[in-house]
This record gives sequence, C-alpha cells and structure tokens, in this order.
Amino acid sequence: MNEKEVSEIRRRFRPEKSNIREIRGCYVNQQREIVSRFTQSLAITPREEAENLLALLKKTLSGTLGKNLLDLSFQTSQVVDSPEHRLLMALRDSSLKDEDAVETLFQQMAESLSMEGEYLILLAQDTYDVFYRSKDGERQEDASSEVFSYFLCSVCPVKTTKPALSFDIPQSLFHNRSVDWLVAPPEVGFLFPAFDDRCANLYGTLYYTRNTGENHPELIRSLFHLEPPMPAQTQRETFQSVLAESLGEDCSYQVVESVHGQICQLMEEHKESKNPEPLTFSKETVRTVLESCGVPQEQAEVFEEAYTREFGEDTQISPGNLVDRKQFQVRTPDVTIQVNPQRRDLLETRILDGVRYILIRAEEGVEVNGVSVRIQE
Repeated sequence: MNEKEVSEIRRRFRPEKSNIREIRGCYVNQQREIVSRFTQSLAITPREEAENLLALLKKTLSGTLGKNLLDLSFQTSQVVDSPEHRLLMALRDSSLKDEDAVETLFQQMAESLSMEGEYLILLAQDTYDVFYRSKDGERQEDASSEVFSYFLCSVCPVKTTKPALSFDIPQSLFHNRSVDWLVAPPEVGFLFPAFDDRCANLYGTLYYTRNTGENHPELIRSLFHLEPPMPAQTQRETFQSVLAESLGEDCSYQVVESVHGQICQLMEEHKESKNPEPLTFSKETVRTVLESCGVPQEQAEVFEEAYTREFGEDTQISPGNLVDRKQFQVRTPDVTIQVNPQRRDLLETRILDGVRYILIRAEEGVEVNGVSVRIQE
C-alpha cells in the first residue's frame, strides 16, 4: 500500500464515513489469559465515545510506511490452501460473525503475543464503496468502482491510573480518586486484506507496529506464518555497522556525511516527483550511492557482500530506515552536536598539531546556557 491508499482507508474511521457497526474484542490479562469477551454496538454508543473509539482504531493505520506500517505478502501456496489464510478469509467473509474464527484469532494472539501488562484485542469490520477516480484524477463520489470489504485488528495496552486526591467543584469537596483503567493507543495490529491499487489484495496484509525497534515477530510468525522483516531501528543500526566495518580506516567523516547527503537527496527528489509508490533501495542502489561518494570499488564490493549477508539478497529497504533526513548528529564520548541536515556545511574536521578537531562555523546567534555570547580572537 502507498501513502494515498493508507490515507484513503484512514478517512473511513469516522462515524459519518464508515460502515463499522460494532466493535468486537477481548481482554487479556498478564498471564495471557482471556478474561472477558465483548461486542459493542456503535449505534447505541454516544457519538463522542464512538468518535473516540474509531480514532483509537485509526491509529493502527498511522506512522511511516516501511517503519510503522509494513506490507506483508503471502506465498501463493498459502493463499491457495493454508490454515492461516483460511482463518483471515473466514473473518473477512463473515464480517466477523464466524464465532469459531474470532475465538481462534483471539486465542492465537493471546498465546503468542509477548507484551507486558494487560491489553485489549479489538476487531472492526468495514465495507467501503470505493469511489471512482477518472483519468484526470477527479473524484466521482456517485460512481463506485468496487466494494472493498476488510477488517482491522488492534492490540491496545490497558494501563491503570494511580490513586490521587481530586476536587469536586460543584460540591467544593476533596475526594479520593479510585484506580481506573485507561486504554492506550495500539501497540500492534493489522489490516486484512491490503488495499493495493485501490482494490483488495488477498495476497497482502498491512501490519502496524508502534515501536520501530520492536515489531513483535512472534505475532507475525503465529498469525501469518511469515518470516518477520527486520525492525526499522535495527535496519539503521545494521546499516551503520556494515558501513563502518566495510570501510574500516577509510570510514571518514567526509564519506559518511556524503552518504547521508546523497540518500537524503534521493528521498527529496522522490518526494518532489509526487510518485505515490514508496521509495525503496536495493543493494545495488546503496552500492551506487557509496561509489558516487568516492568509496573505492574494492571496498564497495566488500560492503555489498556484508549488506547482502545482513539484509538478504533481494530485500528492498526504505531509505528512511537507513538515515534520518531530519537529523544530523556528530558525537564524541563527551560532546554531542546536533546539526540542521540542510546546514551540514557548517561542520568540518581538521588535524591541528597532530590533534583531531571538529570545527563548527559560528558567525552569529551563539548562546551558552541561554546567554548570547560573542566569540573573540
């Protein structure tokens, strides 16, 4: 799914837009036991509460593609005949009315998901008359191209509040506030089937993880029988490690700064092109970037071998998982320097009298502990 397709489904999660009639769910305690099951009709739920509930579910479709939102693809053999795909299809085709399928999903998730504390598993089903978009991009609400039937699953942690003293204004009295249970935003979840090319893709599911460093691989293996992708944070750390080890003594500030700049430039060009499809890098793309930054062919080959070993032969990676285009940081054991990525030119390295230095050009606007200072001769 691309950003436009995700946004199109996200807009469904409003009372006046969606065909979501009810929310099904269960409560899982710290011992991974399902202690309650429930079905709540949105028709009899106060409007404000219904809006809050849909807004909570919508967060399962938030974040960045490739980081928080991961496209998972089933093998053809799985779609043709496999228990994991049959379960998802039974949930979708029955509009979550198949009690055995719902219970199976709840049990599989409760038994496999490794998450601290108590949480809710929430399910919502929607049927969307996909509006027609003409060749010139105009939206025609009265013309439907197809019906997209899907369901969303969200896992929301439940956190308890602490006892506290509260003040009742109408009574002008103090009262002890008892412990309450608050539903936190989703930690993990998924949409099935995927909404690719603005239609159902039974070969895909969109998987959500709030934490880019932890995508709960145990849940992916249990539900979808797929090998989990490397978390976005781990991808960046692995890329940094491979780059440093491959270049060795030649891993200079200039090379790393240039690599960061080249990748950011490619990301900016893709953004300006307004291409709806996410930008991804193959191992060949990354090697081309290195060579354009002055890395010798021999070292580029060493990098490519290490890169293939860590990420796989045909893995496509979001460049946003390799570098942070909003941050450029230089750090020593005692000093951390944050630089506007657009002003990397303000930094340079020098060796003066045998001592290595990081120099920052500072003409004006210099402050020390909030006090404006001048740099004197």
